[in-house]
Amino acid sequence: MNRIKNRIYVRIFIGATLLLLVACDNDHKMGSHNLDAMPVPAAPERQQDPAQLAMGKQVFQNNCASCHGGQAEGAANWRKKDMDGFYPAPPLNGSGHAWHHSTEVLGNVISNGSVQGQGKMPAWKGKLSGQEISAVIAWFQSTWPQPVYDAWFEMQQRGR
Repeated sequence: MNRIKNRIYVRIFIGATLLLLVACDNDHKMGSHNLDAMPVPAAPERQQDPAQLAMGKQVFQNNCASCHGGQAEGAANWRKKDMDGFYPAPPLNGSGHAWHHSTEVLGNVISNGSVQGQGKMPAWKGKLSGQEISAVIAWFQSTWPQPVYDAWFEMQQRGR
């Protein structure tokens, strides 16, 4: 009985796959366009203002490095909850998930801290100026490998 069911499922899967392939081929022939396949402009030059990067690095070292590490590498065990049920500080150097967030989201987290009950990130609003927060973001983004920065830029362009 199970063999018969498995054969039916395999045939349904093969049939559905063939239908999808034919539909995709027909869309291509009719000239329809897939927006996800549209080219995205190359990422612009990164922030290279030496004064801003120096400020960002200094602000980071003075306020962020104790949790996020001196080179923004994050806590060694950042993927595992600590004894309090919170995740330790993640890396900001492109090896964690920070690059999945827009500059606005990153600035909001720095300004307002973690959502209550979800993390230990303190709010820096009133302690750091908007200029200092922008400089910190520019500095840690400058540590991202080029492919990570390019992927971040593409996500920003697509509005994710």
